[in-house]
Amino acid sequence: MISVLLATYNWPQALKLCLESLGTQSDLDFEIIIADDGSTEETKRIIDSFKPNSPVAITHLWQEDIGFRKTRILNQAIAAAQGDYLVFLDGDCIVQPDFVAHHRALAQAGYLVTGSRVLLNEELTTSLLSWPHWNFKRFSSQLLSYRLSGGTNKYWPLKIKLGNGAWRDYKKFVWRRIKGCNMACWKADALAIQGFDETMTGWGHEDADFVFRLQRNKIIRKSGAWATEVLHLFHRTHDQSNAVENARRVREKILAKAL
Repeated sequence: MISVLLATYNWPQALKLCLESLGTQSDLDFEIIIADDGSTEETKRIIDSFKPNSPVAITHLWQEDIGFRKTRILNQAIAAAQGDYLVFLDGDCIVQPDFVAHHRALAQAGYLVTGSRVLLNEELTTSLLSWPHWNFKRFSSQLLSYRLSGGTNKYWPLKIKLGNGAWRDYKKFVWRRIKGCNMACWKADALAIQGFDETMTGWGHEDADFVFRLQRNKIIRKSGAWATEVLHLFHRTHDQSNAVENARRVREKILAKAL
């Protein structure tokens, strides 16, 4: 079974669309574990309202809001996961109906997958958040119009899906295109590196650190582009005051390996 580890913080309207999109998957052999970094009661109400009709099991993990501690709550989600394969997703992303199916198709022993995203602009995001329910057919019917008007930054990766192959493999660690909102690995491999580095607090590069340490532990990185794209809702930039320090720490680990 696959465990989708869904990170969220205080955006219940986006989380609702995300959960609805997960509820319409073609492959339903998965569970959802919501890793909640201290959201208010409104987020809990959204989750509780969705649970009774969800086609898959949902577990809600919550921790006190005392700053950005995504690494800590994700490690709790990893420990709680019943599946042997983990797909990491953020609550500000909407997934296509074949999202889980394509992640399953790309899953391979000794590999991790870093997926891709399609950025939505503010206008389109506002429009989607006003929909009573997520409807992928309605969205895809307007996809070309959205792309031409600048509502999305990509078109073809949502229309063309490519299979597995050696062309997806990275030969070495590359910082680019690592997105914590869409990546996957085996639970055993995550546990082998003790999950995310909980000393990395504040927004920024905890995902790159996680991927680097997996690769340092002989896990091969595979691109999930042209298969696993998620729709990333527009939002204002997070507080990035810790990003420079977090990046420095990742570079320090890379340098230490090279010596």
